Amino acid sequence: MAGSPLTPESKLSLMKRNLQEVLGEEKLVEILKSRDIKIYWGTATTGRPHVAYFVPMSKIADFLSAGCEVTILFADLHAYLDNMKAPWELLNLRVKYYEAVIKSMLKSIGVDLGKLKFVKGTDYQLSTQYTLDVYRLSSLVTEHDARKAGAEVVKQVDHPLLSGLLLYPGLQALDEEYLKCDAQFGGVDQRKIFTYAEKYLPHLGYAKRSHLMNPMVPGLTGTKMSSSDEDSKIDMLDSPAQVKKKLKKAFCEPGNIEDNGILSFCKHVLFPLRTTAFEIKRPAEFGGDASFNSFEELEQAFAKELVHPGDLKSAVERYLNELMDPIRKEFESPELKKLVSEAYPVQKKKSGATPKISNAVESADNGIVPSRLDLRVGKILTVSQHPDAESLFVETVDLGEAEPRTVISGLVGLVPKEDLQDRLGVFLCNLKPVKMRGIESKAMLMCASLEDPRQVEPLFPPEGSAPGDRIFVEGFESGTPDDQLNPKKKVWEKLQPDLRVSEQRVAEFQGSPLMTKLGKIVTKNVKNSPIK
Repeated sequence: MAGSPLTPESKLSLMKRNLQEVLGEEKLVEILKSRDIKIYWGTATTGRPHVAYFVPMSKIADFLSAGCEVTILFADLHAYLDNMKAPWELLNLRVKYYEAVIKSMLKSIGVDLGKLKFVKGTDYQLSTQYTLDVYRLSSLVTEHDARKAGAEVVKQVDHPLLSGLLLYPGLQALDEEYLKCDAQFGGVDQRKIFTYAEKYLPHLGYAKRSHLMNPMVPGLTGTKMSSSDEDSKIDMLDSPAQVKKKLKKAFCEPGNIEDNGILSFCKHVLFPLRTTAFEIKRPAEFGGDASFNSFEELEQAFAKELVHPGDLKSAVERYLNELMDPIRKEFESPELKKLVSEAYPVQKKKSGATPKISNAVESADNGIVPSRLDLRVGKILTVSQHPDAESLFVETVDLGEAEPRTVISGLVGLVPKEDLQDRLGVFLCNLKPVKMRGIESKAMLMCASLEDPRQVEPLFPPEGSAPGDRIFVEGFESGTPDDQLNPKKKVWEKLQPDLRVSEQRVAEFQGSPLMTKLGKIVTKNVKNSPIK
């Protein structure tokens, strides 16, 4: 964006927007008198990026608007050196995933990728000169300074590896020289590494750079948003149902504007990216719709309890899904789905128990995975009105067993009786049998269900399906269903919120399709709905 009409003062102001601290600002002022700033941001390719990554993405948008030349570093070697958070054999796959998801994030906020430079760390960090500089640096750095530099960033353990203690901070310092930047951008948690670089680079004959630091945005639990804390973050590929679930549990105390991850996300992502007012929609009896032209207005209204946490969460959910929808759509491609599964493969528990699935398909609740559900194709042989309940149908269903099962469905008035007769459907077969007005129901017919306007439609198995065909979620093919779901464990209740029918009328769990060996489970009419 060379030749930006902004003045040097306006450029610097835009670069500093929402930052917590700038080291070496006077150098940036001098550079801006003659040319635009060269800046780099790096990310270690460890756990999967989450929505907090929109915070640096929105600043990268600011830097580009200010005419900066921006380089994004995928720091694969750093990821390995930090206590081997990324195994060596997965480094290249993790880089590919990070590059795909970060480029998709940038596109979702309107950033022109042509104005960015993307670099992989090992493309230059394994060179002879870089390695010699690492040795030169190691001859200067004290153990005290190395430990201090990595204290806020590198994983802290009782007996740290030399890689994280010595090399990780050193590499991040040297990257400033090898990427030929004027400034490095990062979180304030990296301040000690930045001051380490300012101290030691001149000893190697290299220039001291400026440093721009974002504040640390609180996670959903009120602590730092972390890839390792499932409850604290929203993964970039989380489904709308997961987003709703996690936001519902997020810490957002009425009137409390401190350590509030919801408000912080509004300040550092939603408001900088918006060109129109931030709108909160609510019924007239609760104050009606409200709009805010600045974050300060929203913050003051929340502090005075003029905005309820539930209404704020609902607005953030709406805007967040707008940002995430194009990313989810892009990652529906077979190539990217394969990349996710390969970069974050299934991790088996040491005990040999049920494998823990990677975040690509992991349920938020430990051990609660959809393969525990006994979902099968069934054919409805007969349909009749329940003799003692006007709203219930009694169905006889062939599920590929020796004898048909009796199933009761509350579909009277919602689905015509003739539409059920002789049709194939999807049935959950391992719920505990329950008596409904004197008749025991031994399975549940799965339907897409919307409340407003009221619509209910049973799911359709693919053409050619037969009674008893097993239904699974892509990515959860392995695993044996429970013989019977224990009601006290609430397995079904925990999985059900993540079952939905997509815009394309495909039945999904967390964005992955429900399938038989012949293809996907679908609806013909209802879309964007829960499955019940």
